[in-house]
Amino acid sequence: MPEQFITVPVIGTVVGGHTGRLDDYKGGVESIIRLNEEYPVETLQGIEEFSHLQVTWHFSQGSPADVALHARSPRDNPAWPVTGTFVHHNHRRPARLGTSFPRLMRVDGRDLHVSDLDADDGTPVIDVVAVFQEMLPRGPVNQPSWPTEMLTAYWADASDRPLGA
Repeated sequence: MPEQFITVPVIGTVVGGHTGRLDDYKGGVESIIRLNEEYPVETLQGIEEFSHLQVTWHFSQGSPADVALHARSPRDNPAWPVTGTFVHHNHRRPARLGTSFPRLMRVDGRDLHVSDLDADDGTPVIDVVAVFQEMLPRGPVNQPSWPTEMLTAYWADASDRPLGA
């Protein structure tokens, strides 16, 4: 079957927050998801009652040349197993999309002030939706030990990042 493509709108942009495509220290950073002006403010009506959002965004700082359709060790660390493209949570997947679950701090017009959004400043936002507890995974979530090892510092507070890291 030939590769198929779809077109999706960019509904907004990440303003502030992370810069530099860091692998870790994503915690404690506040940023804004700014909806584009063509979306009326009423599209956010009621969202402030929720603690978290599900945000789909595009790894725009990468390029199609970054896509890697082969098995490899996460972060090129040979201590972790070689795994396929669809195991990795990075810009090397074909659609180059990320999904995050930031905490919603407040709403100001079309600006959603969030904490712990791991997308960089200037990132195009594809979708935003309130997190419903009932829509999260059901039952136990199983995984091998290497993601926990790899992500030990992922949500560490950004202010704790060592110089040069």
